[in-house]
Amino acid sequence: MLGAYNGVILDIDLTNERIEEKKLNESAAKLFVGGKGLGTYYLAKELRPKADPLGPDNIFILATGPLTGTSAPSSGRWAVVTKSPLTEIYLDSQVGGFFGAYLKHAGYDLVLIKGKANSPVYIYIDKEHVEIVDASDLWGKGCFETERILKEKHGKDTSVGSIGPAGERMVKFATITFDRGRQTGRGGTGAVWGSKNLKAIVVKSAKAEIEYAYPEKFREAVKKAVKKINSHPFIPIRKLYGTPIWVDRVSSAGLLPTRNFQNGSFENVDKICAATMRLEIVERDMACFGCPVPCWKYSKVRDGKYAGTEVIGPEYETIALLGSNCGISSIEAIAYANALADDLGLDTISTGVVIGWAMECYEKGIIRKEDTGNIELTFGNEEAWIEMIKKIAYREEVGDILAEGVWRASKKIGKGSENFAPHVKGMEIPGYDPRGSFGMALAYATSDRGACHQRAWTVKMETYGMLGARFSYENRAKIVKEIQDERAVCFSLVLCDFMPLDPPDFVEMLNAATGFNYTMDEYLKVGERIWNLARIFSIREKGISRKDDYLPPRFYEEILPSTGYHIDKNEFNRMLDEYYKLRGWDENGTPTKEKLKELQLDEFMSFI
Repeated sequence: MLGAYNGVILDIDLTNERIEEKKLNESAAKLFVGGKGLGTYYLAKELRPKADPLGPDNIFILATGPLTGTSAPSSGRWAVVTKSPLTEIYLDSQVGGFFGAYLKHAGYDLVLIKGKANSPVYIYIDKEHVEIVDASDLWGKGCFETERILKEKHGKDTSVGSIGPAGERMVKFATITFDRGRQTGRGGTGAVWGSKNLKAIVVKSAKAEIEYAYPEKFREAVKKAVKKINSHPFIPIRKLYGTPIWVDRVSSAGLLPTRNFQNGSFENVDKICAATMRLEIVERDMACFGCPVPCWKYSKVRDGKYAGTEVIGPEYETIALLGSNCGISSIEAIAYANALADDLGLDTISTGVVIGWAMECYEKGIIRKEDTGNIELTFGNEEAWIEMIKKIAYREEVGDILAEGVWRASKKIGKGSENFAPHVKGMEIPGYDPRGSFGMALAYATSDRGACHQRAWTVKMETYGMLGARFSYENRAKIVKEIQDERAVCFSLVLCDFMPLDPPDFVEMLNAATGFNYTMDEYLKVGERIWNLARIFSIREKGISRKDDYLPPRFYEEILPSTGYHIDKNEFNRMLDEYYKLRGWDENGTPTKEKLKELQLDEFMSFI
C-alpha cells in the first residue's frame, strides 16, 4: 500500500448490522489524497442520487488523511462528508481533537456509515474489533454526559463523538461533539446521525504503526515545518488568545455581525474581546493531537449567575454570532451559551444567526410574544436568548420553526423576513459581514457547502490592504478560486488551516510520507479536482446553478453603517462571471465536460 495509508475502509450498515473491511482504492487516493477529497469521491460514487439526507440511504463518511495521526504538525485533523439536511447539497466539515488520530491508529482510513438502526446504538472501534452496541440508555442525554459514561465504560484512552437532544430531534443544524470541545460544525451532521439512530462512536487509542515511504525525508520535512511554525511572529499571539484575537479587530474594521447583520461594529466589543476573555474566564491552553500551537482555550466562569460554567472556547465565530449578532455583551454569558449548545449538540454559528434573525423579526412585529412562549425575544436579552437555544434543541414552540434553519424559517414566516435572513444555499452566514470584505461576498456565494469562511478567507488580506484598495472587486475572483483549491487539498491531508505553512511545505511532507511525486501544480490540481466534484455532486442532487451563487437581498440593498458600503449587484455579477471563467465553468456555473475531462473526472460526467 501507499506510504502513510492503512489501505482499509470500514463499511458499516446499521440496518443489517453488517460490518465489513474493504480495500482502499489506491488510484482514488492518488487523485483525491484523503480527508475531504476521498470522502467526496466515495460519497459521489456510493450515494443514491437525490437520496433524502435524513433517510437511511444517506451515507455518512469519517475520513482521515495520509498525514492524520502522524508526526506532522496539527495532524489531529480529519473530515466528515455527507449530504446536508440543512442545504440538501454537498457537505464536509473539518474536525480537530484526537478522534481522527485514534481512528487512523486503529487501522482505518475511512469509515462509511449506511442505513438506519432499529433502535439507538453506538459504534465501538478499536484495533482488535468493531461492534454495534445498544445505546437506548444514552438516548436523551447530552453530549457531555454521554461522553462521560462511554469513557467510564471503555477507558480514558478513548475518543468519543456523540449527538445531543438536537441531533436526536434532527434539528437541521445539529452537530456532533467530539472530545467535549470539538464539533463537526456546519450543515446538520448531528441530524444525520439522529436519523440513523446513531448516538455515538467510540474509538480506542492504539500504538501508531504508520509506515512512511521515505521515513528520513518525512522526519526532515516535519522538522522544517515545526521550525517554521515556531518562528512565525503571529504564533505567540495565537497561543495566547486563540481565534478570539479577531473579535475587536474585525469590529474595528466594521464587519463584525451585529444585531442580525444590521451593523458591523459592536459598541460593547471590549466586553467580549480576546483580552477580556483571557483575563476573565480562560483557565488554560489546550491543543489537538500533534499540534505545537495550543490555541483552544479551556474556560471557566468564576463568579456571577453563570459561575461554574466550563467550556472549551468560545471561539471567534461563537463570540461573533451568539454574541454581537444577538446583542449580547457578556463573555461569561457567551461561554455559558457555548457550553449549552455544545452539550445539546447545536452548531453555534447557525444557532446565533437564526436567533439573531428571530430577534429582528420580533422587534419588527413579525414574530410576536405569543409565538415565543411569552419570551421577549429582543436583542441583548440574555434570558430569552438562552431559553431560545433550548427551545431550538428540543423543537418547542417557535423553536421548532427555527430548528429548520434560517432559510426555511424565513420562507415559512414570510412577511419580508426572507430579505434579511442571512444564508447562502440554506447555510447561515458566518462571522464576517460581506459588505466589509467583497472577497468574502464571493467566497460565501461560491462555497461548496453554502456560506462558509473556511473555504476562502480574504478578510485579513482586504482589511490590511494586501489586495490593493479595500473596497474593490478587482482580483477577488482569482484569489478566491486559488484559496478554495488550496484549502480543498489541505483539508484532504488533513492539516489545520491555522498553521502558518505554505503549499511547498505540505507537498514536501505529503510526498515523503506517501511516495507520491506531486509537483506544486499537480498538488493544487488535486484541490481543483475535489472542488469540481463537490460542485457537480450538488448539481446532481439539487440542480445548483448561478441562481444559487448569491447573497440575501440585505447585502445588496442596505448600506452597512460601519463601512458605508453595500454589495453592488452589477459588480458582483461581473466578479462571478470572472470566477466562472477562471474555473472553466459555463455562465450558469456548471463545469464544462472539457474541464471535467482535464481533471480526470470522466466517470462523473453524468452528474451534469
